[in-house]
Amino acid sequence: MSTKLTSLRIILAFSLLSVLVSCGGSKRAVTTSTKARQIADYAKNYINTPYRYGGKTRQGMDCSGLIYQSFLHHKKLLPRTTKELSKYGRKIKLKHVRVGDLLFFKTSKKLFGDINHVGLVVKSNGHGIQFIHSTTSRGVIITSLQEQYWFDAFKLARRVL
Repeated sequence: MSTKLTSLRIILAFSLLSVLVSCGGSKRAVTTSTKARQIADYAKNYINTPYRYGGKTRQGMDCSGLIYQSFLHHKKLLPRTTKELSKYGRKIKLKHVRVGDLLFFKTSKKLFGDINHVGLVVKSNGHGIQFIHSTTSRGVIITSLQEQYWFDAFKLARRVL
């Protein structure tokens, strides 16, 4: 009987140890993903905020102002303009995009290749990518990258976390 009890104690000890090791080993990935989710969720508070060039408040904001404020609220200081943001962080392939990443677009034919718009990924799964951004016509909204206009205007993605 004591052999069975000893065996049971050993099994329980190894089970507990494996749970503790697996939780500790994944802590960093969970923290990064949690912060990205918190930033994306915070950005959603600005939905329906009107567009204002150079703005970064609830009275009005532009696309880079939305990104700047959302990251700043979570103690991450990013460049203020879309052009500067498009050079910040690590360039990633669209298929690797996840919540918290930035998407960059060229929406004007007049700019000769310059990126002039940025959005923050709020959802990324096998069904597509959704991003939050501030548009001149509708203010802060969430849009699907599957919409033809945005898919065609897409230029690059960057990870800043």
